[in-house]
Amino acid sequence: MSRVAVLGAGSWGTSLAIVLAENGHDTLLWTHRKEQAEEISNQHRNAKYLPETILPENLNATDDMEKAISHAEIVVMAVPTKGIRETCKKMLKTLDKKVLFIHVSKGIEPNTLLRISDIIKEEIPAEFIEEIVVLSGPSHAEEVVLHHPTTVAAACEDIVAAERVQDLFMNQYFRVYTNQDVIGVEIGGALKNVIALAAGAVDGLGFGDNAKAALITRGLAEISRLGVKMGANPLTFSGLAGMGDLIVTCTSVHSRNWRAGHMLGKGYTLDEILEQMGMVVEGVRTTKAAHQLAEKYDVSMPIAEALYSVLFEDKNPRQTVEELMLRVKKQELDAYYL
Repeated sequence: MSRVAVLGAGSWGTSLAIVLAENGHDTLLWTHRKEQAEEISNQHRNAKYLPETILPENLNATDDMEKAISHAEIVVMAVPTKGIRETCKKMLKTLDKKVLFIHVSKGIEPNTLLRISDIIKEEIPAEFIEEIVVLSGPSHAEEVVLHHPTTVAAACEDIVAAERVQDLFMNQYFRVYTNQDVIGVEIGGALKNVIALAAGAVDGLGFGDNAKAALITRGLAEISRLGVKMGANPLTFSGLAGMGDLIVTCTSVHSRNWRAGHMLGKGYTLDEILEQMGMVVEGVRTTKAAHQLAEKYDVSMPIAEALYSVLFEDKNPRQTVEELMLRVKKQELDAYYL
């Protein structure tokens, strides 16, 4: 069995740590909060993020980064995108060997426009990186901890590393496929949060299934156009990290991006939404990055641009939907990938 450190004790990091512990791996969960680490280790609870879940007795936690990293041959990065750099810097003070990195966050860094695997490579010297594998797909923590069937993709250009991660996580309720298209998997995972915010807003405005189905379909076209321009395989966007993750995030009340978008459609301001959510809403930062990426790669992304105008330019959501509907007429498959 493997020695694994999971960095980030939010709902997703904790649920993945549960999978690893239940699979028999020596798993240590890192959090920056001492009281949370003690609660996980001693009470087998993570009340803030998974209040109904009893954690495995063989899952322990620590707030000591040095202890977590010295323990590990595999590091799972489960912190929000905005915390990746800081976490890498903390980790680097302790790293003295190569480890396999698995990242499970879904976002793009605004301004630099780097994917998460690129941020890790920028912050961690190559001498300490065995490989970086992306784990992504339609997966809500609240369902994983109930052992509901869940299927994700492990992506790495090195198929052997992807297969190692596949073996690490796979069990009777958590199925893992391999994929060598890292760009596609990361772009699909990040950009679906933008479309999910828009889907929540559509629901908050009181529109029905027709509108949301259209939004999801045309949102996938936007993600695919951008991803292919960046070098992704178009087939990835019809898979788990593309269509699969997009559907679940746009339709589930478990999705914090959908919930934030729903509040937006109900008339709340962005500041009010973020204050009430109390958790990171990745789609907000990624909307800024999508706006910048659309300009950089000269890609048409009308839904992402419309959401940007609502979030950051105080545009009225209902008026924005009307403007989207009245855009210049097109053939459906015009420039679907290009």
